[in-house]
Order: sequence, then structure tokens, then C-alpha cells
Amino acid sequence: MSTNYMTKNGGRSHAWLMLIAFLALVTSSGCTAILAPIDAIPVERLPPQFMVQPESAKVAIDVARLRQPKPAVYTLDDGDTLGIFIEGVLGNIDEAPPVQMPDPNSDLPPAIGYPVPVREDGTISLPLVRPIAVRGLSIQQVEQLITRVYRQGELPILPENNRIIVSLLRKRTYRVFVVRQDNTLLGSNPQLQAVRGTKGVFDRSDRSSRGFVLQMPAGENDLMNALSQTGGLPGLNAKNEVRILRGDRLQIENRMREVEEFYRTHSADEFPYGVLPQVADESAVIKIPMRHLPNDPPKFRTEDIVLRDGDIVYVDTRDTDVYYTGGLLVGGEWPLPRDYDLDVLGAIALSGSSIGIGQRQQASFLGGLQGVPASELIVLRKLPGNQQIAIRIDINRAINNPRSRLLVKAGDTLILRYKPQEELTQFGLVTFFTYGLRGLFR
Repeated sequence: MSTNYMTKNGGRSHAWLMLIAFLALVTSSGCTAILAPIDAIPVERLPPQFMVQPESAKVAIDVARLRQPKPAVYTLDDGDTLGIFIEGVLGNIDEAPPVQMPDPNSDLPPAIGYPVPVREDGTISLPLVRPIAVRGLSIQQVEQLITRVYRQGELPILPENNRIIVSLLRKRTYRVFVVRQDNTLLGSNPQLQAVRGTKGVFDRSDRSSRGFVLQMPAGENDLMNALSQTGGLPGLNAKNEVRILRGDRLQIENRMREVEEFYRTHSADEFPYGVLPQVADESAVIKIPMRHLPNDPPKFRTEDIVLRDGDIVYVDTRDTDVYYTGGLLVGGEWPLPRDYDLDVLGAIALSGSSIGIGQRQQASFLGGLQGVPASELIVLRKLPGNQQIAIRIDINRAINNPRSRLLVKAGDTLILRYKPQEELTQFGLVTFFTYGLRGLFR
């Protein structure tokens, strides 16, 4: 009687221990296919609109397109300053004309004559004559025009042998603002390099922008010069796009009224997912992509990269281009590469997790031995309107078939978990190594 009683109690104890081990197993990873099923669509049946456009197919832009071509002849406009010498009128007879040295950073040769600015209406003011329109003319044409005015006018003022000299003293300049958030200077500053994180290329210690104010001479007022003077082309921490915000306030105000009218006359039911699109004021914004598909070069014009007074060149950061990992993966936030594709297998490896072997979280159950490898990956992809789609990927199939390797998109969450049969197999292994071996050695 006592033997049966002990057998029954022992059996009950083993049953309770097995139940406890099973519950510990299925809850230890924080994500289980048995207790917390996820309704997901297999990656092979994923509609194309939910996929990511490959970045590896793109090529870098021809940087020569970011610079305006040098004109064969420099033409004048308001803001230019001429050096003019007119013997007997603007300078005494039989005296040497004054020589004016250009700005130290200028590429102009020394100018001869007295400084005469081109006014806002495109004219210059000289003694004894009416204002002379010079906008759009070259230096040689201006010299010829002044000669005609003084020698062939209604009342000739200047004898034929008096000298007239016209040269360019200073080019007009454009005040341009450059705002950069790509921390380009980190590469040359050891102190700033020391604050880099270990989880990616982002420097989250300082989210502030760096601003520059440039005075750009005419002919050099283009995007390439603006980027070169402020740190070069966008770095790895920057988006593959540079925006130019035009300083024309009237144009911006008109566009703002159009945006307000759009939201007033449209409802969310007219758009996919029942979400109104974000209509930004981009009438005065020009986007210049840094990479493009070989068969689809950017459509911007040369005048689009020419900068004017009050324009803002904006280089945005990639701080939000990240993905997240959880479940049996090492949890964290990880940066996406900028110029090449990252599929789910690469994303798992980049996060520091292993592919195709038992997870380290389960090793403690087996005395340090690796358990059953988990092979179900769930990718949670965000949709507009605070919605999402769950995508199921079989890791074993993805290893053998590249078509099953979904490309990772910014904002994705990757959750690795066991399939039900893998979870039960893992439970059997834990039970055997915990209780089966103990029974064999009794």
C-alpha cells in the first residue's frame, strides 16, 4: 500500500515538475507561438505595395550636375562693382589711373579705375550723363557703351584721344544659408568620435544642427560650392537627398493657402487606409537626390541648383532610419544602411544574434548546450493611419531561397520565435535533460 502511495505521489510530483518546466520554457523567451499566436501573411504572398524598393540598384549622382557651367562671358547685374576710369571726367588728364586690388578670396585680376556700383535698377551713374543701363551686358559691351555716350552723344563731351577703361572690381554675391544635420565633422574630430555609440553610425549625443552663412559670388552660387564649403557631400548619417528652400516669401504664402484649401475640401475617406496625406508646403522646395536608378536620372534643371539671396540648403539626418528586434533576438534599435540593401538575415546578424543555431536564452535549461533553433520570423511593418501588417518568414526557407529574404524597411520590428512543433521539441529536450537523465542514474 505504501509503495503504491509513494508511486502515485512521485508520479504526481513528476507531472507537476514537467508542467512547471513547460510553462517556464514557453514563457522564458517572451514570445511563444502556442500562448501568443500572431496572425501574419507569408512573405511569399506579400503584395508588391508592401515591399521595399532596392537601394543597391541605384547609382550615385554625377556631381558635375550639382555645379552650374561657367559662362563664357560674365554679364553684369545689380550688386556688381565696376572699376571705371574716364580721362578728364572720372580722373584727371595725364595722370595714371588708380589700381584697385580685388578681395583676397576673389579670382579676379586687379581692376583699374574708380569703383562704380551697379544699382538695383541695373544702371550705373557717371558724371555729366544720364544713368546708363548695364544689366545683362559684358565688361567689353559696357566700355563700348560708355564710349558712345561720351563721344557720340547729342553733345560730345570727350575728345577722341581721352582714355576710357572699364574693368570688374567686385562680383555680386548671394547670401545663402546651409543647415546640416549629418555631423560631417565627426570624422575629423577625435573628441567627437569618442562619443559615438556602439550600436550604429548615429551620434545621438548631439542632435543639434550646424548652420553656415555663405556669401557666394556670382558664377559660384551653386549647390556643389555650398556643400564643398560646409563639409562636402552628405555623409552616411544624412539622407540621400538635399533640399533647397527658396527664399521667395510671396511664393511660399501662396502655396500655404493652397495647402489650407486642400485640407478644407478633402476628407480622409477619399484616400487609402482612410488617412489624409501630408501635403507639405513644397512649392518653394527643390529636392536633389544623391542617388538614382540608372534608367531614371533626376529631372532637375541647371537653374534649380543655382542659389539666390535668402535660399536655404538643408541636409537632413537619418536618425529615424532604424529597425527594431525582439522575441528571441537580441533586443535593440539598429540603424539601416544607407546605400545598400539589408534583408532579414542580414538584419538578424547585424543585431548580434545568431542564425540557424539554438538561442542563447535557452542554453541555461540544457546545461550550456544549444537548444532547438527557432525558425519563425515575424516582421511588423508600419502602415499609414497607425496600422500595421505582420509578415511571416521561415528562416530555413530564407537561407536556401533568396526570394524569401524580405528587405528591411525603416520602422520594421523583427520578432524571432519558435514554431509550435519547435516549441514542443524544445520542451521535450528540456524535460529529458532535466528529468530523464536523473531517472537513468537512479
